Amino acid sequence: MTAASTRRIIAAGAIGNVLEWYDFAVYGYFAAAIGRTFFPSEDKVAQVLAAFGIFAVGFLMRPVGGAVIGYIGDRLGRRTALTFSVAAMAIPTFLVGVLPGYQTLGLAAPILLTLLRMIQGLSVGGEYTTSIVFMVEHAKPGGRGLIGAMGCCGAVGGILAGSATGAVLASVMSEAVLESWGWRIPFMLGLVVGLAGFFLRRGIHEETKVKTAVAASFLATVRNHRSLLLRLAALSVFNSVGFYLMFVYIVSWLQLVDGIAPARALGINTVSMALLLPLMLATAWLSDRIGRRPVLMAATAFAFVAAWPLFWMMHNPDPALVLLGQLGFVLSVGAFVGCQPALMVETVPTEVRCTVIALGYNVTLGVIGGLSPLVATWLVDRTGNDYSPAFMIMAAAATSFLALLSFRESYRVSLTPA
Repeated sequence: MTAASTRRIIAAGAIGNVLEWYDFAVYGYFAAAIGRTFFPSEDKVAQVLAAFGIFAVGFLMRPVGGAVIGYIGDRLGRRTALTFSVAAMAIPTFLVGVLPGYQTLGLAAPILLTLLRMIQGLSVGGEYTTSIVFMVEHAKPGGRGLIGAMGCCGAVGGILAGSATGAVLASVMSEAVLESWGWRIPFMLGLVVGLAGFFLRRGIHEETKVKTAVAASFLATVRNHRSLLLRLAALSVFNSVGFYLMFVYIVSWLQLVDGIAPARALGINTVSMALLLPLMLATAWLSDRIGRRPVLMAATAFAFVAAWPLFWMMHNPDPALVLLGQLGFVLSVGAFVGCQPALMVETVPTEVRCTVIALGYNVTLGVIGGLSPLVATWLVDRTGNDYSPAFMIMAAAATSFLALLSFRESYRVSLTPA
């Protein structure tokens, strides 16, 4: 592949992730305002629970989307699957931004919001995994970890863009205006990114085509690769819990537990997300030199040991201590998320790569990742223990560490593209 072709592959793979995760991040950051807009007036915790409940519903659709779009990627080509997924995200993103609230539509408002989130969940289910397969397959030997991390950077970049957009709006708008209609602006802006991604992907030439004759049926894929699916699902637990608690739910936690203003909470999260990007690239580059397993195991071990102390630091009104605590999670979560894509692609056979990774990864991300903010909110409220999220992260880190023991080192294996 030429340098220009490589750049096009990276851009086409990353832009869809930017949109997908920009939208999901914006929803998470404005969960409180969305709850007040689309649900009846109750106590604040109940409204946040309702909003995160719909957030979870969108994630629960990820395995279905992963199965559908992953199968398209294995049978019709990676580009076809990616073009479909970005189109299925752009329109619902815009519609969420213009959807009338509960006072206008009554019960139809939360129902329609749920349907839109379900469509977006279908899209996300195949977008991320198919894009990293597409990018890693076209990477040069010795650089697959770094290229896979670039796909992650698209996702993190989208979340960063969502956080930065929220921080800017919170700083220039009053809290009343932001909760009334200001939160809608980021969703409407997402349409522009979606259209750009759609046309960019349509213009990409896929140098290698999938051999449909050897692509197994969906049921045969599940039956023949059950063990691998379970291992991938267990591997993804730390990604699911750690990432969505520390870079989505944490904004609401800082407001509800520490009483930090929304603008300050979003600002702290934005700085952390910005530092996450170079760390992911650096650790992925390191995994191309010393292997995937050492980096991934170190990340999960550190998270298990440091989760409670880091939350203790963040349970403080001093923004500097809050930021320092979150930076500890940037180190552990960033190292894991940056190295995981290459390991998954290098482990799964070519003819079922999109389907198996999409299912194994998205079952965990959909069920555990999507429910994590909801469960954390419920635990903090019911138990009165503000450190409940720390214990969730410790359990997730232990699960993924044990799963890693079942994977062979893969950074030097020969990778056959589709």
